[in-house]
Amino acid sequence: MSPPAVRRPPEEPLTDEDLARGLAAGDPACLAAAYDRWSALVHTLARRSLGDAAEAEDVTQQVFLGVWRGRAGYRPERGTVGGWIVGITRHRIADALSARTRRCDLLAAAGSDLVLADSAASPEAVLDRALVRQELARLPAPQRQVLHLAFYEDLSQTQIAERTGWPLGTVKSHARRGLRRLRGCLRNG
Repeated sequence: MSPPAVRRPPEEPLTDEDLARGLAAGDPACLAAAYDRWSALVHTLARRSLGDAAEAEDVTQQVFLGVWRGRAGYRPERGTVGGWIVGITRHRIADALSARTRRCDLLAAAGSDLVLADSAASPEAVLDRALVRQELARLPAPQRQVLHLAFYEDLSQTQIAERTGWPLGTVKSHARRGLRRLRGCLRNG
């Protein structure tokens, strides 16, 4: 049985206190209202910090998933609902930046191994690999991770979804966007 929804007349928006009570009670309408109220702010903070719209979208989704999952942990005496959501946003942005750094380090290590392994290859092949590696490093972290797992670790999209914990559709979207972006960069470069 679902918890009772917090109701207000349609012309009167929910207050922060109503949202907090509704979230604590597990009311999905309050989550939707919180998303409507604060998602633009969350996305803007993530976009400015990460420099990538797709990555900011991922962080925004993670923040509101965190709001829903952590709703029992919200303490009104410690601050407003909006402040709590901004705090979650800051943590998710920090997590995304840390993950990006780890992936870049892994890619750099993998790339140097490839260059060493290809020392007998033609100069054109080495230049092509260096160009691809450079453009791959410029991709947003999720796209870069999916393409790395697909091409360097030879994993299927289903295996990538299992390893990352992302839905298969998300993996496919990151792969498609990453390949499209790489293709554009390599054509123009």
